[in-house]
Amino acid sequence: MKVVVAPDSFKGSLDAEPAARAIAAGWSSVRPHDDVRVIPQADGGEGTLEALKAAIPHAEFQSAGLVSGPDGRPHEGIWLRLPDGIGVVELAQSSGLPLMSAPDALGATTRGLGEVIAAAIAGGARSLVICLGGSASTDGGAGALRALGVRLLDGSGRPIGEGGGQLRDLRAIDLSGLVPAPVGGVVLLSDVTAPLLGPRGAAAIFGPQKGASADDVAQLEAGLERLHDVLHGDAERQGAGAAGGAAYGFASVWSAETVPGARYVAEGSGLASAIGGADVVLTGEGRFDETSMSGKVVGNILSLASDPRIAVGIIAGQLAGDAATLASRRVWTWALAHAAPSLDAAQSEAGYWLEAAGAAAARDLLLFLRAARNTTSPSSTMDRPIIPDAGSTVPPV
Repeated sequence: MKVVVAPDSFKGSLDAEPAARAIAAGWSSVRPHDDVRVIPQADGGEGTLEALKAAIPHAEFQSAGLVSGPDGRPHEGIWLRLPDGIGVVELAQSSGLPLMSAPDALGATTRGLGEVIAAAIAGGARSLVICLGGSASTDGGAGALRALGVRLLDGSGRPIGEGGGQLRDLRAIDLSGLVPAPVGGVVLLSDVTAPLLGPRGAAAIFGPQKGASADDVAQLEAGLERLHDVLHGDAERQGAGAAGGAAYGFASVWSAETVPGARYVAEGSGLASAIGGADVVLTGEGRFDETSMSGKVVGNILSLASDPRIAVGIIAGQLAGDAATLASRRVWTWALAHAAPSLDAAQSEAGYWLEAAGAAAARDLLLFLRAARNTTSPSSTMDRPIIPDAGSTVPPV
């Protein structure tokens, strides 16, 4: 059997690579002679650097030295040099929400991201991939742009302060000192399609996740409107609201292209080719819900593994999605929170429970695969899904 194990990270528990190896170890404990390939994934957010490093030979981490964290405290910055001269920078690594001592929706900044980008350009990156996701701020990328030489000025010509809350004072922008984009261009990886402004925009949708109150959201929205007034970019562009509007900032000053992060990582890691030759595909994430099918790793993998002859399994910390929909798509599911004695145990002992999930998949999924292989009509396999509850025991095939 050829098995591909390609999960996203389990946020708060394990990065994608150790999660994938735990699932693979569980599968191999039941079926030691199968060909199990581990290809960790990401969608442009936290863990994207590690996923690309694991998948691309000769990719090397580079130090950017100490950079400004989202709350101003210094933090070690890194970027990834790919063999073809591409520099990959991850916002979550330098300006992510987990780096905050406490949420500060109005004051958090992306300055550290800009400092890492500057280090990558100085280090010889001929093109840039900026991974957007997990941001602590809603500053439209203003902090990062300032670290790259942009001046953001109030009505008196003085620099405004850090953070999205200060953008309300913005009246003019000076791009004369902006570090030029690399000659190979800039690509932005995003897992969302939100515009910059409005009820579906960066402040309204993602601000509360970063600690913003209703009043804070109104202030952040006003600030992003001011940023739009001076940059004159495309605020309705799909994904412009990614990472607190940072996608809008980079697209406006560097004409950066925004692409789905999950698709980019899948292509860079050779996932599509591996799935094409697989009998079984296992993926997963910390929480599977309605957002998982739109721009996320799991949704992308379900599209890649649409061949009815491939058995597909989703392993998640928590399952909040539509089980009936998954069943109709021939998907086996396993929730760590249901198998473990408590949610805390599922998170703190994620490696153990992911290995248990891999072993369960080796037992349960093959029953479905046998049914699919013995059915002549692909459509009829969709009527015969086998989706055991987490923790069920099915005799080995």
